Amino acid sequence: MYLGIDLGTSEVKALVINEQGDIVATHSSPLTISRPKPNWSEQDPQDWWIATNELIKSLREKCAEHWTAIKAIGLSGQMHGAVLLDEQDDVIRPAILWNDTRSYNECIELEAVAPDLHKIAGNLAMPGFTAPKLIWVRKNEPENFARVRTVLLPKDYLRLKMTGNKISDVSDSAGTLWLDVAKRDWSDHLLEKCQLTRAHMPALVEGCDVSATLSADIAQQWGLQPSVIVAGGGGDNAVSAIGVGAVNTGDAFISLGTSGVLFVVNDQFRPAPESAVHAFCHVLPQRWHQMSVMLSAASCLKWFCRIVGTTEAELLEEISQLSEDDKVNAPLFLPYLSGERTPHNDPLATGMFHGMTHSTNRALLGYAVIEGVSFGLADGLRVLQDSGTYIEQCSLVGGGARSFFWAQLLADILGIPTVIHKGGETGGALGAARLAAIASGKSEKEVCEKPEVYRIYQPTVARKIPLSERYNRFRALYINDLSLRS
Repeated sequence: MYLGIDLGTSEVKALVINEQGDIVATHSSPLTISRPKPNWSEQDPQDWWIATNELIKSLREKCAEHWTAIKAIGLSGQMHGAVLLDEQDDVIRPAILWNDTRSYNECIELEAVAPDLHKIAGNLAMPGFTAPKLIWVRKNEPENFARVRTVLLPKDYLRLKMTGNKISDVSDSAGTLWLDVAKRDWSDHLLEKCQLTRAHMPALVEGCDVSATLSADIAQQWGLQPSVIVAGGGGDNAVSAIGVGAVNTGDAFISLGTSGVLFVVNDQFRPAPESAVHAFCHVLPQRWHQMSVMLSAASCLKWFCRIVGTTEAELLEEISQLSEDDKVNAPLFLPYLSGERTPHNDPLATGMFHGMTHSTNRALLGYAVIEGVSFGLADGLRVLQDSGTYIEQCSLVGGGARSFFWAQLLADILGIPTVIHKGGETGGALGAARLAAIASGKSEKEVCEKPEVYRIYQPTVARKIPLSERYNRFRALYINDLSLRS
């Protein structure tokens, strides 16, 4: 059997598959985010390790006598987070996460000192990426920066605890702004611009290759053989692509998790930084991918439910009862609760409800939230198409994949079929387990089949015009808000 561990922002999820690729057991453990100051988002890496050990204990009980059949482990993780270690490999400060926007000014500084950044890294400097975070630490916490001996990404901290080795993969590392993405190797030039060297970085492997084996202590603690290998793994979205079989040019999916991602596979490095499109390495050799990324997606719905005191299931049921007239006249919502990446690259953007009246109720506001997130994804599709990328249909993964209403709305707004797979909400953990299987010797073709289709949602022709009109108003709202802030 093969174990996949997915370190997300709101939870750590783990999953076990058997030799045939069937899911044997799953479990998750929640995480919390610390926001000690405006624009800050942090987590204690030790909390990740505690949650992972809790998961292993639960999965071991679920798998019972079959647990020792696990021969490989794969890792998936939230990207861009900065885990800073000292000479003894102790954590220096809480990890600064992908949705932390404090390093806005440092992005401007990095673009100025490294004018070739876009060509090498393939991306704009954004506060979410790792490199600006280290510049911020150097300027604002010089005593901490002086202690830094290693910089790891979140999932690679788990690997260090599991194996004793400092190793990353090229897909996750492409999100640091220190990787030469075309060459799939660290850029000494970009590291030097942040006063770092290759010695501060982990070794690199492909996501489907063997990175290390479990340490003897952890193998004994987890009840596994010390021969269990750990695959390179990857950033959460690239690994989720393996979970839905997005491995060939043009394969695409939408991830509706804390953030929202539109992901498409390329057979070559295709940067489009002028539109804030991301271009990263895939977890499979000689493949890359483009992404449009919005910083708040399903988290917007969670935020709204918390405010109005209901559950997502209850709210979605209320929304499903709305008439077409209700939806056409609903308020509009800008989903920028944590700023925005694609296409605006605006960490100062904020959320907004517009067009409320005395008749506005929570169902209408809830509809506005999921529609606003969907419009944000439409922004991403628009700039991907402008870059020359064609997408025929999209699979849907992440927590949002559980909502059939949302799946249909995405099909209607994007104008392309939306595909729900069986087990699609398991995305990253399933992909990680599949990478473990490939690393242990199984073939890519054998492992990376697309999961069984549960349902395909086709665009509703009658909704095209009213949704297009609302989308144009949505775009105008951001432009007007930007002008007021300028």
